[in-house]
Amino acid sequence: MLLGGAALSGAGALMEKRKWRIGVAGLGTIGAALVELIAERPDFAPSGAAVAVTGVSARSRRRRSAAISDLPWFDDPVALACSDANDVFVELIGGGEGPAKAAVEAALSLGKPVVTANKALIAQHGAQLAGLAEAAGAPLLFEAAVMGGTPAVKMLREAMVGDEVELVAGILNGTCNYILTQMQASGRPFAEVLADAQRLGYAEADAIMDVGGFDAAHKISILAALAFGCAPTYGAAKIEGIETIEPLDIRLARDLGYCIKLIATAARFGAGVSVQVHPALTPLDHPLARVEGVSNALFIQGRRIGRIFIEGPGAGAGPTAAAVAADIADVMTAAVRPVFQRPAAALKPFAPAEPGSTLGQAYLRLMVRDEPGVIASLTETLAAAGVSIDSFLQKPVEGVGGVPIVLTTHRVAESVLSEATRRMAALPSLLEPPRLIRIARI
Repeated sequence: MLLGGAALSGAGALMEKRKWRIGVAGLGTIGAALVELIAERPDFAPSGAAVAVTGVSARSRRRRSAAISDLPWFDDPVALACSDANDVFVELIGGGEGPAKAAVEAALSLGKPVVTANKALIAQHGAQLAGLAEAAGAPLLFEAAVMGGTPAVKMLREAMVGDEVELVAGILNGTCNYILTQMQASGRPFAEVLADAQRLGYAEADAIMDVGGFDAAHKISILAALAFGCAPTYGAAKIEGIETIEPLDIRLARDLGYCIKLIATAARFGAGVSVQVHPALTPLDHPLARVEGVSNALFIQGRRIGRIFIEGPGAGAGPTAAAVAADIADVMTAAVRPVFQRPAAALKPFAPAEPGSTLGQAYLRLMVRDEPGVIASLTETLAAAGVSIDSFLQKPVEGVGGVPIVLTTHRVAESVLSEATRRMAALPSLLEPPRLIRIARI
């Protein structure tokens, strides 16, 4: 991913080295797995050159495996990034600011190739870092930032360049997928299943980045930039997590022929782009409905190629370390490619699609009093807002304090749907605010 004549000459000089020296900042599960991978297979790259870790940095020097404890130590990751003792800087610290950002900026400013698994850094500062990389003629690679060991980034960056991508959508957070899978299988509430996920190590003690949808939003922002040749625009993504999903919604959705998944979507709508993360009803016969546990999956739709579906591990030490190693191999082969499909100077934030231009269907669950005229008032309110009903389900459920009514709508503009929900919330027959869950349009 080197750019320009100066970059090519620098790459040629590096290609002459018979051993590539790697500096690794961040020695968590992924960093430790990468060091072990390189120790076991120093000749993994197809270029024929060998690879060796020649410096490491982490938050503390606590006791680590022998493969790491014997390596040169740097207390400051910026010092490691600037060290002449390595040819490639690998950033596995994490976080969109602080030492991770400073170290990556330092390496790129010196013209040193950077490989990172840091989705927050790329989603929030990708355009700026692409500018640094291009100016210095240095590769910036981040395959492991999205879907772990499943090659979503390479698919968009390399395989799809001959087509025009129209849609990228899928399951990009294994923690949420595990929780929703378990809620559907067991009928248990969100908080109980989340606690299990934390005990099993699938969720952090503070799981808000995952269950709030922010982790998936970082990833889909990166994929949108690659798909549409724009700057990553994380701040413009519409984000909704899974914290409010109730077992009742999962049961009623199944009665309608759906399961609930956290779906991340980036799609073109006219001159704009819609980037969203939200729970969505997914038909039970859809490929995404069959993605269970901590797995990730992605649809890519091109105008000429049609639809491509990939599924695999979205996290984990081994798969993610393998993705980092694949990027290191790409650096060694000196491939020439912009960071986000076009020169950094041409990268602009995507123009958000107008709410009136994005169409979709929705599931509306309304908890109402058991009294005459309720259904008529609901349907009249929806009709007045411009929403037509596709299906209707009234199913008494014990112990919920009211009668749940479920409506699914025909395709309608997001702006119309929002107005209809606002009007229904004011109806005196409702016992709680309407529960809206979108229906996947993949």
